Amino acid sequence: KASLIAPRSLLVKINYQSTRTITSRLDELPPKPKPWPYNEKPYTNLQYFFDKTTPRFDENTKLIIVEGPVASGKSKLAKEIAKSFGMIYYPEANLDMQYINPYGYDLRQLDSMLPPSCKSFDVMDFMRNPNHMLVARWQIEQYMIKVSQYIDALAHLLSTGQGVVLDRCAFSDFVFVEAMYSQKYLSKPAYKKYYEFRRSTIDHLLKPHLIIYLDVPVSKVLENVRQRNISYEKNSPVFTQQYLEVMEKTYKQKYLKEMSPNAELLVYDWTVEGDTDIVVEDVEAIDFDKYDEQDSHFQDWNLPNEEEWGCVRSRYADQKDDILSYANVQTYDVPELLMSGEDSQIYCRVMDEAPGQQYEFGYNKSMGDGGFLFKWDRPTRSTLPLRERRTV
Repeated sequence: KASLIAPRSLLVKINYQSTRTITSRLDELPPKPKPWPYNEKPYTNLQYFFDKTTPRFDENTKLIIVEGPVASGKSKLAKEIAKSFGMIYYPEANLDMQYINPYGYDLRQLDSMLPPSCKSFDVMDFMRNPNHMLVARWQIEQYMIKVSQYIDALAHLLSTGQGVVLDRCAFSDFVFVEAMYSQKYLSKPAYKKYYEFRRSTIDHLLKPHLIIYLDVPVSKVLENVRQRNISYEKNSPVFTQQYLEVMEKTYKQKYLKEMSPNAELLVYDWTVEGDTDIVVEDVEAIDFDKYDEQDSHFQDWNLPNEEEWGCVRSRYADQKDDILSYANVQTYDVPELLMSGEDSQIYCRVMDEAPGQQYEFGYNKSMGDGGFLFKWDRPTRSTLPLRERRTV
């Protein structure tokens, strides 16, 4: 079990001692420096020397992903695991995080003023009309919001030392794409273009330490969808036997297989909801230090010195926009991803005039912002809110 010992200088090799694993006995964890306020202050080169990264690490400084089919109980389990280990829970990334601005104004209210190619489109719209012209754009936006959230999760972990539990993540997003393509909801050009976006970004993310997969048969998934009675799911033409079978196959034969050389896996039969305490015990039993430096497991986290930890921390905390810019993929060859110049002009004008959109957050007098004489810079970073997806 891991205890991360801070080096005496930036270039001293970090020493790992096999003494502890993830623990739910939070009162036994050693004290650590207070969290770095990465949302308010940049982590500059000067801080590399005075605010080292690994002293905040303890046994629970881990990134955990909870995966599984629709209506499998992922969110509930992820929240309970996060609580047990003193970690922070990140709800499944969704476009509510993008459409609702920091002032609480929902930009979807502007749809009546926009051309069809510019209107909002989210999971509720997809569930109701999976053959809509905006489906391809929505799926790529959904992937990018997951990338954005994952960067936030890494920034939080590296800046505070607190572990993170995510409900799904960017690495598994292609599971939905395969299911959508199998049902012809995505054209072949759009399908290929999605993977261009994925290839341009996914390798810039550190892989998780642990993936927990909840295995639920398709027949039970359909039953769970009916029982939880979310209207746009229950009456959706999307959740068919065929669609869910492709999801299940892709999860098991591609995603878990591809991730297993790099992360620990726990797979549970969740046909009947299991006991969280048993999952917690299983997580505590994992020896995350049984792999040496030559093993592929946790290679992303096997950094040799404080200087490299500082560089990685700065990258996710302060250079989020640089990472997202790798997704600057040309889409001129996919008609459903294009917007005309006229439509784009209307979109920009409407968005710029929306409440809270005229200036950077904190600088909009019409929204009650003030104190401008004492504000000298833009916000340090654009962190997504931890907002659950709406169900109505």
